[in-house]
Amino acid sequence: MAVREGGDRKWSTTVIMSSSLQGHEVAVSLQSQQHKVRFSDSVENGLFIFPLSGIAFLLTDAKQLFATSKETIFERVQKFISVHRNSFLGIEAALFGSDEWNLIFRIQQRFLGSNLRILPVHNNAETVKIILTIAKVTCKPHIENIRDRLQKAKTHIVENSPVWKTLDQI
Repeated sequence: MAVREGGDRKWSTTVIMSSSLQGHEVAVSLQSQQHKVRFSDSVENGLFIFPLSGIAFLLTDAKQLFATSKETIFERVQKFISVHRNSFLGIEAALFGSDEWNLIFRIQQRFLGSNLRILPVHNNAETVKIILTIAKVTCKPHIENIRDRLQKAKTHIVENSPVWKTLDQI
């Protein structure tokens, strides 16, 4: 982890991504935020892998999906979710009209019950923000910290609940 001026810890992680994304705005943004970006030829086009979080993102453009046959889309997504246990499909479009929502609905229907989650995103800045948020909250040290805080909050609520106080008095 990197340290900001003022002593705060700034979260940083390693990202493995497709060599086809070298120079892509998302890759450049991740690098500028001091994340360790590694490019690989063995990773599928449009793929981001966060090894410390155990998640993968497949970023696609809605226009590209419309130009591809439904069977090809389904095959690509099936391969993606069979390789990656925690998988997110990012579909990017400037505006989501009825065609885009119908596409998302068809993909959701086909992979209902699988480990695929679909993220509609509007631009590259939003994509970076979403993938980093998900990667951070699923990263080992952070997820354990979140669980501890939730457990403390739950305990505090139960101990200070007026319902429990009333039950104790009865």
